Amino acid sequence: MTAIQRLPDLLISQIAAGEVVDRPASALKELLENALDACSSTIQIQLEEGGVKLIRVSDDGAGIARDELALALTRHATSKIGSLEDLERVGTLGFRGEALASVAGVARVTLTSRRRTAIDDHGERGKHGDGSAAAHAWRLSAEPGAAAEPAALLAGTVVEMRDLYYNTPARRKFLKSDATEFAHCAEAVKRIALAHPEVAFTLSHNGRVSLHLKKSDARGRVGAILGDDFLAESRPLDVRAGALRVTGFCALPAYSRARNDAQYCYVNGRFVRDKLLLHALREAYQDQLHGSRYPAYCVFLTIDPATVDVNVHPQKTEVRFRDARAVHQFVFHAVQRLLGSPLATTASAAAQPAPWTEQSRWPQGPTDPSAPASGESSYGARLPYQGSLHVGEPRPPGTAGSANAYLAFVGTAQPPADSLPGTLADPPAPETGGPPLGYALAQLHGVYILAQNSQGLVVVDMHAAHERILYEKLKLALADQQVATQALLIPAVFSAAAVDVATAEEHADALQQLGFELAPLGPRQLAVRRVPALLQGADPASLARSLLGELREHGVSQLLTARRNEFLASMACHGAVRARRLLSIAEMNALLRQMEETERGDQCNHGRPTWTQLSMAELDRHFLRGR
Repeated sequence: MTAIQRLPDLLISQIAAGEVVDRPASALKELLENALDACSSTIQIQLEEGGVKLIRVSDDGAGIARDELALALTRHATSKIGSLEDLERVGTLGFRGEALASVAGVARVTLTSRRRTAIDDHGERGKHGDGSAAAHAWRLSAEPGAAAEPAALLAGTVVEMRDLYYNTPARRKFLKSDATEFAHCAEAVKRIALAHPEVAFTLSHNGRVSLHLKKSDARGRVGAILGDDFLAESRPLDVRAGALRVTGFCALPAYSRARNDAQYCYVNGRFVRDKLLLHALREAYQDQLHGSRYPAYCVFLTIDPATVDVNVHPQKTEVRFRDARAVHQFVFHAVQRLLGSPLATTASAAAQPAPWTEQSRWPQGPTDPSAPASGESSYGARLPYQGSLHVGEPRPPGTAGSANAYLAFVGTAQPPADSLPGTLADPPAPETGGPPLGYALAQLHGVYILAQNSQGLVVVDMHAAHERILYEKLKLALADQQVATQALLIPAVFSAAAVDVATAEEHADALQQLGFELAPLGPRQLAVRRVPALLQGADPASLARSLLGELREHGVSQLLTARRNEFLASMACHGAVRARRLLSIAEMNALLRQMEETERGDQCNHGRPTWTQLSMAELDRHFLRGR
């Protein structure tokens, strides 16, 4: 057995480099963090061959003194912490003092720097003891025995890394193509730039600029990196609770993606891939995502540094919270409330319509024809009344104006007896304010509801909208253990397998808790005698078959706990109004009002949007008006 011996310093550095530098992007990340810790306002990155041949990072930060250059290339030498107390409250991105030494262990590194104070305090002539020497930069190579030499640099630091893994060719074989390595480097720059909008970044590859980010605010930087389409489909987040604060932008579920490549999570300005935070964010979107889709977000968590440990992973991408559950619940509820805001508070956010009262919920009578028109020429102003074109069938008086008729459509299977499906009522004249989704005009092919609000045309997917309404009502009813049921005048009888009949008998109490009453009529027949009142418009036999299948596959405990929401979403889909169903104007308006009051009403249970807005300006452009 070999005796214990001390490893050579070079081998120690190479071992450490294996933890810190696994590809060019890892080295670039460490160099960028050092530049930001030096309070830089402009950072330039130059890469060649994906960063394998060259990584050069230039900043205008505080710089490094001549006599500290060699120390900067030594392992565990840093100016950022000096005691255990500092380590427990790390406020900088870097703190271990390993990055430069680790990079120098597997690449040729040259460090050029000039302290900013040499210029700030002494102008162009720095005073070094006798005051005779001119202030200038110093360059030091990481080669053994190298000495610092004068160099030309205005201020800041330039770190140049060449020929990554030149002395460990076996590890170099594991690198991917230049294009792939550059893509990882570009992503590293974007991750860091998102958290520091006050810093300008320029990234060039093989002499060609591929990314240029000017100094900006948080919204501008997010738009520059994630795109204006992300901003258009996201909501701003800013919630504070004591020492915790979470800010950023969360995209709506309809903007979900097939991969998790648009998820950016930060803790005190540091990009992390923390399982706790990722789980909290995923759970906040859970009710609105379809299948294996991934949400998109850019979230920044600010927390007391003393309550989070960032020294648990070599690449500092994982953290550990002192009160993990509190952080999880804080982030989860903040994002869930943001996404679950009723339409009444989020629809038409850009236009910011005036508040509307209970009296304005129902369509008002037509504007007096003799009243003078508003001086405003915009579509949002109240227009003089123009009578109906009378192109539809005549309708009974009072059909569209009755407030009671508006409440008729809540889970009903048939329209009210006094309504005529498909007829057009005279909608109120457009006005500023009013309900966010406006008032119904008509149906399109029995699938979409067309409505007008103060901004223009609203198109609603009636099945998706009703599905979300039923789902939220079912969740509340089951949580309160107050599922209202409806007895069937004629029980729905259907053929069932023997295992289904046994399941219905065994779990009769659980079925009753869910609002169902199933009774066996024979060894191969079941009868549905009672269903939840919210689902009375659905096919009872289809609901029962789906419920029994869930019970067989997952069991009662799973169905009432972990899989409860998935089951309720399936039930809501069965019970929602179907396509080709003709609705009266009263039913359409009732559905719009329900949407406005329902949490997460702008997406269905599968993450699809329930409505969209076409502004008058968009319609004008389509018809070339104003040209």
